[in-house]
This record gives sequence, C-alpha cells and structure tokens, in this order.
Amino acid sequence: MANKIEKTMKILMKQFRPYGKPTVRRTSAKKDPFKTLVTCLLSLRTQDENTAKASASLFKVADTPKEIISLSMKRLEKLIYSSGYYKNKARSIKHVCKVLLDKYNGKVPKTRKELMGIKGIGPKTSNIVLCFAYGQCVIPVDTHVHRIPNRLGWVKTKKPEETEIELMKIVPKKYWKEINTTFILFGKNVCLPISPWCSKCPINNLCLRVGVEKSR
Repeated sequence: MANKIEKTMKILMKQFRPYGKPTVRRTSAKKDPFKTLVTCLLSLRTQDENTAKASASLFKVADTPKEIISLSMKRLEKLIYSSGYYKNKARSIKHVCKVLLDKYNGKVPKTRKELMGIKGIGPKTSNIVLCFAYGQCVIPVDTHVHRIPNRLGWVKTKKPEETEIELMKIVPKKYWKEINTTFILFGKNVCLPISPWCSKCPINNLCLRVGVEKSR
C-alpha cells in the first residue's frame, strides 16, 4: 500500500501542478489566516469560481473581523451573494467575526479545538486554516479527499472524519499538505463523482475503482 500511495501522489502532483489552485489555496498563499478562514466559509456548497467572485467582492470592502462586523447584514449579503446560501453564510461569518473579536482579540486561533469551538467552523475548515495559513501538518478532508481514497481502495470509510484518521495512518506526512489541492483538481477534472474519466486517468492501473459502476 505504501508503494502504491507514493506512486499515486507523485503522478497526480506532477499531472495537476500546472492547473490553477483553488481559491482557498491561492488566498492562503498570502498567509492571512482570517482571509483563509472566510474564503473557506464562502466556499461551502458552491463552485470555486463563485467563491473567488464572492471573496474578491467582500475583501475589497472589508477584510478584517472589525470591518466585516461594521457592515450591515444586507450589505454583507449583497457582497457575498455569488457564493450561494448567502444569508446563512452572512450570519455565520458575522458570528465568527464576533467571537474572534470578543475572545481572540481579532486573531484566528491556531488550534483545532479552539477553531471548532466557534459555531460554523467544522473539521474541514479548521484543518484548511491550520494547514494552509499556519503551515501545520494536518490533512484537510473535503468531499474529494473523502471520496477518492475510498475509490482507490486506500480506505474504507463512511464519514470524512473517519477518512482523515485513516489517511493520517497511511499517507506519508510529506504529502499531507498537498493531498487536498491535488485531489480537488483530480476530482474535478478526471475522477468525477459520477462516470469518471477512467480512460484518461493517469493512475488507472493503481486504482481499484471501488463503487464505480459507469465510467468513460
């Protein structure tokens, strides 16, 4: 298994390196934990292009907890409208900003326990902040990072939280930071949830195709 994982990661990282990174990853390159956190909250249940549009619109007007708190709810909703579910997201972002100001002096916590202690922040979001903004060795598990290892036959899990635990046991730490971005790009372009492009998959010979009923 270790050899298969090593081969898979090397092939996929080389294959998808030229692709544009997801908005959350691009935002985190600036090492701004708050922007990374808000961008991740905006990315929930939406396409990456919508996340990019909403985050750019918001950060042009407000990019700190204090500035966002000062916005009216109506104004905030309008700024992030393109992200979808904008009313719920606006309430969540407002709440997160209030907690950051009241409890953490406007700073984003550096521990998973503290992050997940804030309503609206789950395991994936907390790990994205810790991994990409703070450089900690964790594995952010989204729908792609949960689905693809199960399809490959690396793990056999039902929940993302279970997948995270199992991946930490078998994936070398040097790949923990890259597995999220790599699998997102792979999952969107080749290893689709339904009818994946197995015929042009660069790791076809390394995949058990668990649960694949139809492919192209």
